[in-house]
Amino acid sequence: MTPNNLPGFLRRSIRSINDEDDDSGEEIQPTAGSPHEKSLLPPSHGTDSPTDQDAHATFLSEAQEKISDELDQELELLKINDSIDQKFRMVATSHNLDKDTSDTNADENTSKIKRHNQNIVHGRNNAYNNNGNPPSAKFSHASRDKEESQASTASVSSQEETNADSSSKKPDVKNYKEEQFDKVISSPVVDIEDLRKSAWNGIPPEHRPQAWKILLGYLPTNISRRTQTLKRKRSEYRDAIAQHYDIDDNSRTMQEQETLRQVLVDVPRTAPDVPLFRNALIRKSLARLLYIWAMRHPASSYVQGINDLATPLIAVFLSEYFKGDVLQAEDLEDLTPEIMNNVEADVYWCLTNLLAGIQDHYTQDQPGVQRMVMKLEELVQRIDAGLTGHLIETEVQFMQFAFRWMNCLLMREFNLQCIIRLWDTYLAEGDGGFETFHVYVCASFLCQFSGELQGMQFDELFAFMQNIPTNDWDDGKIEIVLSQAFVLSTLFQGSAAHLTNPSPKSY
Repeated sequence: MTPNNLPGFLRRSIRSINDEDDDSGEEIQPTAGSPHEKSLLPPSHGTDSPTDQDAHATFLSEAQEKISDELDQELELLKINDSIDQKFRMVATSHNLDKDTSDTNADENTSKIKRHNQNIVHGRNNAYNNNGNPPSAKFSHASRDKEESQASTASVSSQEETNADSSSKKPDVKNYKEEQFDKVISSPVVDIEDLRKSAWNGIPPEHRPQAWKILLGYLPTNISRRTQTLKRKRSEYRDAIAQHYDIDDNSRTMQEQETLRQVLVDVPRTAPDVPLFRNALIRKSLARLLYIWAMRHPASSYVQGINDLATPLIAVFLSEYFKGDVLQAEDLEDLTPEIMNNVEADVYWCLTNLLAGIQDHYTQDQPGVQRMVMKLEELVQRIDAGLTGHLIETEVQFMQFAFRWMNCLLMREFNLQCIIRLWDTYLAEGDGGFETFHVYVCASFLCQFSGELQGMQFDELFAFMQNIPTNDWDDGKIEIVLSQAFVLSTLFQGSAAHLTNPSPKSY
């Protein structure tokens, strides 16, 4: 029999010893005072005979072994818990959980484990006191199970809190391309070739204003010179406003008045479907910078189409000071006059540098535009003879639809967001981006609709070319066109037989 007043784990140890004796196959018939009967009883505190002392020693030895085995198992479980806790900390780190939260939870779990281990070690050391008595009831299985349950509940609660924090605090994780661009653009002296390579596949929005200014030659590559450069250029533009714009109309020549009238007529027509360009401050800034540009470049003066070229620059440079989608921002009350003036000056200088590379597009008779249309026709004839033959058969000339493509750089064919992505690559191409590479882009764009166009007659074809369905285009489709344009440029750029007729056609 097993006395009921013993601690739980001792009773289980005694039952285990009984089971082992029963499993031996020998039927034991204990008699009064026999060792077997004594071995199943707790040690007495009185004076024992030698036989009783032997039985007492046997009982202590067997019970201690059982208790030791159970405590060893307990320690193994704690090691497993410790291992799980370590793995949880590794997972938390790999998922960029908040460091403070993760460390705090881990420290709490570690403290609990340490306290639990100390309790076990303390219990093991005191399993038998100096008098050889069994451990007290506070180290029983029931008490230990309760403590484990509390620790487990606390651990689960801690992990749930950590998961909740991690879901509410999801840091922006940059991909490899963005990390590489960060390194290039944040260098004390930007390597212009590395910047072009990184920009070709698209510029991260947060870096686009600065990258465009560097690629357009407005900002120096040396970061230590940029503040002084911006200060000087913006001051120079303010002087130009005072000289050319803030003057009495009677002091303007007839030509200057006509130029100003044309600018003021075109500005409200500029990107009318974009809320940003319906803002009165934006329209005033656009009109002012276009007029000043015309006054300082009399060889070409103002030509329709230049107004469109300023819109991507305005949108990108304003995005540096505006949170959210700047194209949808019709209300700009939060932007100070100083910011607006700085953006206007930056747009003016960048537009000036851009147009310097395609100046003959806007001089008399626009020879640059005619040259690009001729190159486009030659190229399409080589890569899609069927389409070229159909256009000739239906008497649709390239100049009838491609002139606008070259004059406005496809600004009327794509939404402004697509144009901004397109310009990332044009600027990365260097000096020939807005002319030579643009021809390959136009060829690739036209051939996207080759099958449809070859099934149309003159009226339907001409109407289609004036309003090509690109409203649903996004950066992904633009990048397909850019990739095909790159392949064409690789095949034909620099080829002696690229253009069969070196002189422009007369239209």
